[in-house]
Formats: sequence, C-alpha cells, structure tokens
Amino acid sequence: MKAVILAGGKGTRLAPYTTVFPKPMLPVGDRPILDIIIKQLAFYGFKEIFLSVGYMAELIQAYYQSTNDLPAGITLSYVKETQPLGTAGALSLIPAQDEPFLLMNGDTLTTLDYRQLIEFHKLHEGLITIASHKRQVNIDFGVIYVDKSDVLTNYDEKPTLDYLVSMGVYVLDPQVLEYIVPKQRLDFPDIVKTFLAEGKKVQTYITDEYWLDIGRHEDYEEATKCFENMKDQLLK
Repeated sequence: MKAVILAGGKGTRLAPYTTVFPKPMLPVGDRPILDIIIKQLAFYGFKEIFLSVGYMAELIQAYYQSTNDLPAGITLSYVKETQPLGTAGALSLIPAQDEPFLLMNGDTLTTLDYRQLIEFHKLHEGLITIASHKRQVNIDFGVIYVDKSDVLTNYDEKPTLDYLVSMGVYVLDPQVLEYIVPKQRLDFPDIVKTFLAEGKKVQTYITDEYWLDIGRHEDYEEATKCFENMKDQLLK
C-alpha cells in the first residue's frame, strides 16, 4: 500500500513556531508529528510513502536522511512544489498509480486504522473516500429564521449544531490523478465538487476514533497534553 502525506504548507496559524520548523516537524511528545504518522502507516502495512514538501523542505529531508528510527521496509520519496499547488494540485507531481492510495495532511493526529479505511474504500467502490468525524458546534447567540418577507418563523436560543467534517484523510482511486492538471493549483474540495457535479461516487467513512487537526495554537497544546496519555494508542 502507498500513501501521500501533504507536508508542504506554511502553517501560518501556528506562528511563531512555524517560523523555525515546518508544521509537520513540530514535536508532539518526543518526536515530530510527521514521525508519528509515518510509524502508524508502517504499522498498518504501508510500504511506500511520498512526502509532498515545499516550505522548509530541506529540514524535513535532512531529518529523515539522518534518523536511524525510520520503520523497517518503509521507502520515503519526495515531491517538491516550487510554488503552492494546493491540497490536490500537489498530486500532479507523484508517479501514476495502479491501485487505491492514501492521501492525508501532515498535521493529523488520529487513532484511525488506515488499513481498514483502504479496505472500506475498495468495498464501496467510490472514486474517493473521505474519512469523516462528527463534530458539535455551540452557537453563542440566538439564531433566528425568517421567510422571504423577513418575517420571523422560528427562534433558537444558543443551539448546538451537529456537523460531519473531513478529517483530512482520504483514499483515492488512481483515475483521480487524470483530473489534476500539472502545475495548476487545485484544492481538494474543488475536485470533490467536480466529481459530484459529474455524478461520480464520493464515499464517506464515518468514525469516532480519536482525531485532532493540529492547525491552531490550542490544537497543538491539546496534542502535547494528550500524547503521553495516548502514546500506546498512537504509536503501535
């Protein structure tokens, strides 16, 4: 099995940390976030991993050239963006594939079983499978509903809204790569919307496994606090 990890973003919301390190190399516990992801993928049977790099790419490459802690049997390859290509455009840089492959963000901390996700994708035969998580959002205001004449139809005081959100982890069929134009920026939601407009199947994989997108300072603080308690679950 093969995986592509998106590790090229600047992580501006995590400044000033990311002025020194690329976001995937920020330490969680005693190791970088990216290191945790690679070890998880190795545990679930992935052998070839492509790292899509850009911002501070040299630091990522230097780390993995010098470390002796890379899991046995893992092959790391790098594809480097000379300009930002977005979360889907970067896939134009990887070689053609002959089987479904994993695509994920390099700042994701989760206990998701990646092998099970791949098998689910194959079973349901969608072009894309999106790992999804249920989230609740508390609204701190009274929400009003009106008709076409702006007449009040309902009033909901400080509701809690339920959403199904993307975990930033996907499985893609090889033919998805045919939709990606080389050297043109393309974000993942854009390609999903294209498929929906064309009536192509996009599957969701809903899970309640632990998941944290480390995109903000409060997320990073939570990750560092939770890692020690969850180390056995996150590092197999």
